[in-house]
Amino acid sequence: MDIIDYRDNPFTTLEDAVLFRNKIKQENSKFVLTNGCFDLLHSGHVHSLIEASKHGDYLWVALNSDFSIKCLKGESRPIVPEKDRAFLLRNLSCVSGVTLFNTQRLEQEILVLKPDIYVKSGDYDETTIAKEERAALKEVNAEIKFVSFLSGKSTSNLIKDIASNS
Repeated sequence: MDIIDYRDNPFTTLEDAVLFRNKIKQENSKFVLTNGCFDLLHSGHVHSLIEASKHGDYLWVALNSDFSIKCLKGESRPIVPEKDRAFLLRNLSCVSGVTLFNTQRLEQEILVLKPDIYVKSGDYDETTIAKEERAALKEVNAEIKFVSFLSGKSTSNLIKDIASNS
């Protein structure tokens, strides 16, 4: 019997994500986009994703690639490889799909996916969203929403807790 590794293909290509997006647009369903690293998935991440999903009918996650995270956070990150992070996200009932992106900013994916709503966690606000992403969101007329986050719940805090307990 072959062993099936369900992590083999946890991603949806950007092209397939666009097809999905176009299909649900015809149904007048709301497409919500969020993004992040989701390294060491924790309760704060899940809480924010659940809250984000409440803003529309389908929640799509643009996931930073391993390369993208290294550029943003340094050589010691990510801790969890992109396939595993995508697998975890895809298996949350509030997430409709996951697309990997390899850059530091999401403006190209925003321009292609044309979300109805873009959601960021409450540790961001209108002024801290990257200007390129803000411009892309404006161009596609996406509504920007912010959801609450669980105070003290972050990957950085989790790493510190793990290190202090070893």
